[in-house]
Amino acid sequence: MPFYQKGDVRIRYEETGSGFPLLVTPGGGLNSRVSNWPTAVFNATEVFKNDFRCITMDQRNANGGESTGPVPVDNPWDAFADDQLGLMDHLGIREFFYMGYCIGGCFAGKLLQRAPARVIAAVFCQSVGHLPDDPTVMYRHGKENWVHDFMRRRPGVSIDTIETYLHNLYAVQPDFLYSVSRDFIKNCRTPMLVLPDDVPAHPLQTSIDIASLAPNAEITVFPWKEPAELKERTIDRVRGFLRAHMPMRVAAQ
Repeated sequence: MPFYQKGDVRIRYEETGSGFPLLVTPGGGLNSRVSNWPTAVFNATEVFKNDFRCITMDQRNANGGESTGPVPVDNPWDAFADDQLGLMDHLGIREFFYMGYCIGGCFAGKLLQRAPARVIAAVFCQSVGHLPDDPTVMYRHGKENWVHDFMRRRPGVSIDTIETYLHNLYAVQPDFLYSVSRDFIKNCRTPMLVLPDDVPAHPLQTSIDIASLAPNAEITVFPWKEPAELKERTIDRVRGFLRAHMPMRVAAQ
């Protein structure tokens, strides 16, 4: 279980497969961690290991994971991007594909904003997004599923810090992807593929909006998780989408 360390941030990561790099982050909200893959809608690290060099990681301070660091009250979405880009720098990777599950939709938006020349294509799988009919759902998810266990492990972090952190994640830009604006996605020309979901934390409308706004976005059918044959075709579509956007110099090798 290798680690990447920069200052007081320590990130646990795993690699499998070979080929063009694919950074793929599991779902779980603030508990996004490698051990979540067995319960994902499909395990990208297993499914794509014969196609790409799959890199995955525990996100900073995820309960049950091994990545640690300060609670980044200021610009928390940028802090996640710092960890992800720092890991790719550590591995000597300049250009890569990115696929984010759940909260990974927010990660994707910030990575596309921060590193447009590095993220060659992005896949949004069951993306988190703002739900107008239940605007505090992600804040509650953090409170109910992350705060208690985190504070038990890190008693030196105050509840005021935690409250500010959750506010800055989910209430500063209470619309769409939380991490970036609609205007950014509207003007982002990076190829994107969207796999929708329709639960309170993964609103269908968020996926539709990404696909509608981004000039080079595609969207799969919905629902796509059943039957098994449709799910397999959807996985094949992800594989084909990424292969189609392989940099020419890599594809020619």
